[in-house]
Amino acid sequence: MNTKFIALALIATTAIGIAIFPSIQSANAVTTNNTAVEVEQKHRIEVVFVLDTTSSMSGLIQAAKEKIWSIASTMASAQQNPEIKMGLVAFRDRGDAYVTKVLDLSDDLDSMYAQLMDFKAQGGGDGPESVNQALDDAINRISWSQDDSVYKVAFLIGDAPPHMDYADDVKYPVTLERAKNNGIVVNTIQSGRNGGTTPVWQNIAQLGYGEYFQVENSGNSIAVSTPFDRKLSELAASLEATRIFYGDDKQRERQRRKNEASKKLRTELSDAALARRSAFNATASGEANLLGESELVDAITSGRIELDDLAEDEMPEDLRAMAPAEQEIYIVEKAKKRDQIKAEIEKLSDSRKRYIADQITAEVAKSSLDEKIYSAVKEQAKTKGLIYESDSAEY
Repeated sequence: MNTKFIALALIATTAIGIAIFPSIQSANAVTTNNTAVEVEQKHRIEVVFVLDTTSSMSGLIQAAKEKIWSIASTMASAQQNPEIKMGLVAFRDRGDAYVTKVLDLSDDLDSMYAQLMDFKAQGGGDGPESVNQALDDAINRISWSQDDSVYKVAFLIGDAPPHMDYADDVKYPVTLERAKNNGIVVNTIQSGRNGGTTPVWQNIAQLGYGEYFQVENSGNSIAVSTPFDRKLSELAASLEATRIFYGDDKQRERQRRKNEASKKLRTELSDAALARRSAFNATASGEANLLGESELVDAITSGRIELDDLAEDEMPEDLRAMAPAEQEIYIVEKAKKRDQIKAEIEKLSDSRKRYIADQITAEVAKSSLDEKIYSAVKEQAKTKGLIYESDSAEY
């Protein structure tokens, strides 16, 4: 069966392969004694946002909800197409509904983002917040990689200093020493201009070998709607429709949760945010978020599994009633359709970038949250071999 599938797949993808083969060959292969040997070096980014979710942060939380996909796309724009995982530590203070909530690192950004959407700005109001515990959780409860080649970074975002009067807290200098030993960079972004926060945020950034930035309570984020947003959001839905999931009951439950998260985003996000998500999902860095763990089209076309390997109860329901040859043709057509949609997304995303570039001034861009994060990432990621050539962030 695999031989027949490969023949069908070759017919469907030959034209695409011819078009992109030279760049693939130069990027991923070397020749030794006339034999092409694939050389692949995976670059990875792990980023955790440590976010104050008290009432005074409502403007910046809303900005973060709109801009996470821009940040993901910005990080993905490195030459090396890095794998990206994101996590979140939301914090308030003792006596509030919660002190911290931790979402561990994951390449399933849809599911992480769906949970971010549920966070509301409430509580606080009494000055200092539980910053110490938030940082301690970010460094010690997140499953950071032990690989020194990974760019590991946390962004502490808030407007109030830490409580230093809690006797049972792990104070931030101790936590930041642990971060340094684990190769985790800690940047700080101050929301607003609280004079009591500034020196502490600067000190945290210094101890964390990171950068300190200040933005207004709105986040200074750049939000530009474009004529391409609606079409890109529609293409994102079409791209997801090319997914075919397989697996056992446990895998199907994960797939169900992922589908629910994707549906929530399509329902609640603005067209502009969906456009940014569409652009990210169409990149090599966005594949993990798009496909999840048990996606059949990618698994078959990449050669990781064969249809014959699947038990009947692991086969997607749509394929069970088909003859083997029909199954193969169906998968090939899905793969072809996926490539076509990705190409259209890339083209429209380029038009969107040009439109936005014409709408914003360099001065506005320079003061934005987007650019502050990009400038830190661009400089810090160099030490891990990640190269960013663009002069500006993705919007």
